[in-house]
Amino acid sequence: MSRKLRVGIIGCGGIANGKHLPSLSKIPEVEIVAFCDIIESRAQEAAEKYGAEGAKVYVDYKELLDDSSIEVVHVCTPNDMHSEITVASLEADKHVMCEKPMAKTAEQARKMVEAAKRTGKKLTIGYQNRYRPDSQYLKKVAEHGDLGEVYYAKATAIRRRAVPTWGVFLDEDKQGGGPLIDIGTHALDLTLWMMDNYKPKAVLGTTFHKLGQKENAANAWGSWDPKKFTVEDSAFGFITMENGATIVLESSWALNTLQTGEAICTLCGTEGGADMNDGLRLNGENFSKLYMNKIQLSAGGVDFYAGETSDPAVVEARTWVNAVLNDGELVVKPEQALVVTEILEAIYESARTGKAVYFD
Repeated sequence: MSRKLRVGIIGCGGIANGKHLPSLSKIPEVEIVAFCDIIESRAQEAAEKYGAEGAKVYVDYKELLDDSSIEVVHVCTPNDMHSEITVASLEADKHVMCEKPMAKTAEQARKMVEAAKRTGKKLTIGYQNRYRPDSQYLKKVAEHGDLGEVYYAKATAIRRRAVPTWGVFLDEDKQGGGPLIDIGTHALDLTLWMMDNYKPKAVLGTTFHKLGQKENAANAWGSWDPKKFTVEDSAFGFITMENGATIVLESSWALNTLQTGEAICTLCGTEGGADMNDGLRLNGENFSKLYMNKIQLSAGGVDFYAGETSDPAVVEARTWVNAVLNDGELVVKPEQALVVTEILEAIYESARTGKAVYFD
């Protein structure tokens, strides 16, 4: 790959500076030429740190999209703007990497899928946990058939006390929800991908807003303001698939538990099982005896050297850039991300109505 891919960033807040910009800056074939944010100073700071020579700064994303030299756009805004900006970017002849979750609602997500099909441009969603070494290994195990038919799984995104207190995370109108749509989406995406099963049949869900009302609460990022905490603090879903497989999804920012874990899954199949609770562990039965293997993912073996490590966010960015430059297949397909959003929305609807939600 010799030519440079010209990239524009829409939304220069935490996720752009924490993941997208540092990752893209490590790829020689990329030059970040445009930065947009409703707070101009934020876009300017990002441009000064990560921008190519002559990089432009915008406060209106539509002006950025008018630049026909930009081939790729990364959408890093609050959830409520994902669909609008993504559709406009696709229609402006740009390939799009949109940060997770795909959209605030399933209807918005469907518009994104339709726009990608209509325009023929590439669209992917930022589920970088698929690129972790343990995830990549487990995907190979599952594809090889070592687990057999996976008929029960758990998707886990449980924090004891780690409520994000910055940005718009606590704003239901902007985000569409709390931990379920924020981190539960990663765990569900990972689980569905491992199972290669995207046909839900029914969903039963509950959400809770119990601990978010506490004053001066212990929290990783300092106490939250209960008046601004308008989303759930925990949410749980029971998902059945068309083939009878069952998934339990659990998510929380604040929960009185010592069993925590984020973006991990447990798989139970007819031939074996796997979990990510203490590293990557595989289990099964051989010669009438049970076994458990813990996979060594580091490449070490000598003192003072732990082997090469790969940042999932950088692997995600490079895989995405390669797909655009070489017209390769996407790892995270928009149709898959749509199903994740549909299930999340069904959990919220079930929690609101107290009834199960059935898919056609």
